[in-house]
Amino acid sequence: MQRVFITGTAGFIGFHLARLLLAEGFRVHGLDGMTDYYDVTLKQRRHAMLLQNPNFSRDEGMLEDAALIDRIADEFAPDVIVHLAGQAGVRYSLENPRAYIDSNVVGTFNIMEAARRLKVQHLLMASTSSVYGANEDMPFAETDKADTQMTIYAATKKANESMGHAYAHLWDLPTTMFRFFTVYGPWGRPDMAYFKFANAILEGRPIDIYNHGQMYRDFTYVEDLVRGIRLLIDAVPERPATPGEVPEGDSLSPVAPWRVVNIGNSTHVRLLDFIAAIEEALGQKAKRNLMEMQPGDVPATWANADLLHRLTGYKPRTDIREGIAAFIDWYRDYYGK
Repeated sequence: MQRVFITGTAGFIGFHLARLLLAEGFRVHGLDGMTDYYDVTLKQRRHAMLLQNPNFSRDEGMLEDAALIDRIADEFAPDVIVHLAGQAGVRYSLENPRAYIDSNVVGTFNIMEAARRLKVQHLLMASTSSVYGANEDMPFAETDKADTQMTIYAATKKANESMGHAYAHLWDLPTTMFRFFTVYGPWGRPDMAYFKFANAILEGRPIDIYNHGQMYRDFTYVEDLVRGIRLLIDAVPERPATPGEVPEGDSLSPVAPWRVVNIGNSTHVRLLDFIAAIEEALGQKAKRNLMEMQPGDVPATWANADLLHRLTGYKPRTDIREGIAAFIDWYRDYYGK
């Protein structure tokens, strides 16, 4: 039975990934800091559901606690580590940048050190579409330059990619970074826009729509996302036999067993159309408060996910109406609205 250590299992994506791996017979150990960035009760409910499976165990603690990370690594002895935990949120990084350095840089270093020491078969770590920053050529491809990050959140994730590459090169540690594109779905994060929209519409409050709704996102349904991660676990990168010889369109490093992969729906949906899908699922219209663009935000993201398909044979494909309907069903059930 393959053993996978997942950080962030009480979080949105980590919960869904752990649930998928447990359903497939993996042994999973989770770690989560249970911070109060958003409703801790929601995180506790996610962990409680996972603990119903005897193949799941968990610790609670912070990534910055190197001794804790080392203890978990030694006791659980994972074959694979999937590092999803970290300080999330583009806008919160304007208010509390230090939280991103502590969690996303120092914490990620602790995870990489454990992976190096244990010589795990594969280290997979979360990045973000935000690393593409001011790039305007779309859809974004992994081989594009990504040097113009516009928030400290994005900068810490780009730092993680670089740190991961260095460890892959120095220690021959197979490492895959994946860049997420606006993930949504049941058991989501209350700080995300779609969650706030649903809550406000049901309560008759206006919703804030930035850039007057002329924003485009590659909305990715969470179950599609974690299916992509699950398949990437088996797509272990190898150092090129001949340094510098990398297949065209592959982000594989010429000098390390390291690769970055977009996981997105490969469509760009206008924010106003996304809101319309929420209105349709709720059967209720929104009161709209049109606003200017927020600092650090970008007008559009759109993934080229060809590399994911080439490596795994898989393409995320859930339509936003289908995905939003599933979220609204969960939301009404969970909150009794």
